[in-house]
Amino acid sequence: MKNQKMYEADDKLINIIRDNYNILQSLGAFGINIGFGDKTVREVCEDQSVDTNTFLTVVNYTINGYRNIDDIERLSVPTLLKYLKASHEYYLGFQLPFIRKELSEALDENDNLARLILKLYDEYAHQIHSHMKYEEKNVFPYVQSLLDNNVVGDYDIDTFSKHHTQADIKLKELKNIIIKYLPSDGLHNNQLTATLYDIYNNEEWLSAHRLVEDEIFVPAIRSLEKKNRQSDVSVKISNMINQSQDNSDALSDREKDVIISLVQGMTNKEIADHLCISTNTVITHRRNIARKLQIHSPAGLTIYAIVNNLVDISSVIL
Repeated sequence: MKNQKMYEADDKLINIIRDNYNILQSLGAFGINIGFGDKTVREVCEDQSVDTNTFLTVVNYTINGYRNIDDIERLSVPTLLKYLKASHEYYLGFQLPFIRKELSEALDENDNLARLILKLYDEYAHQIHSHMKYEEKNVFPYVQSLLDNNVVGDYDIDTFSKHHTQADIKLKELKNIIIKYLPSDGLHNNQLTATLYDIYNNEEWLSAHRLVEDEIFVPAIRSLEKKNRQSDVSVKISNMINQSQDNSDALSDREKDVIISLVQGMTNKEIADHLCISTNTVITHRRNIARKLQIHSPAGLTIYAIVNNLVDISSVIL
């Protein structure tokens, strides 16, 4: 049963652990070392350089299933990335080999059924290993490139999300086979029971890990992608304006007069009469303007004229 208490920054971390000892694994993934006395969550996080809000978001979600959508904007993506990388390291480097060792000690490897069970577990471990290594090779570097504002290619977090499926079917099958069909004596029964207990805990941890990725990590990266896209648009607009301002210096006064006349809706003949030049000269000026500015449409020239203060927007016929 989930503990429905919502934990806050001023709660003592030791009290959260007393209520929910399973978060001990999360402490390690966040890089929080034990030995913190009676300090609050905020104090411990600040002492150990962990973003408090991100820590509490993960803890409250894994304990209570609580997730505030407004918190997504406030999450520290570098903290999340560090947490997920450390979780992978823990699971692949410790948890999977530990359970394999337990199974091996609890089974008679000379027995054909026992060998099949170990084979099934090895297939499961390989599947999880491939799944997590994919994230480490593709997803995590992509997120880092977002943080560095140096994205290359068209990969995005939705590509990962669409293919992020459960990978614990073999583990469920393994548990059922051991419980239903594996005969054992008293000693091996105790060993297998202890191993099964660890497998169930392992399954619960993996499920929580997957949910953190789906419900916290993926939305946080979507938000980061959105911010980066908005930033890219702003930079492009700024570059366009700056380029236009630079190019405006290359225009002659007469070419600027032609642009103003065009924006005010005059025809080539009307411009020629207005500026006391020939129609052919107006056409030549328009060709030079298009070449210099790389703007060919009246609408584009109107935007250029407004941005570069050649005309007031109130005088433009829209």
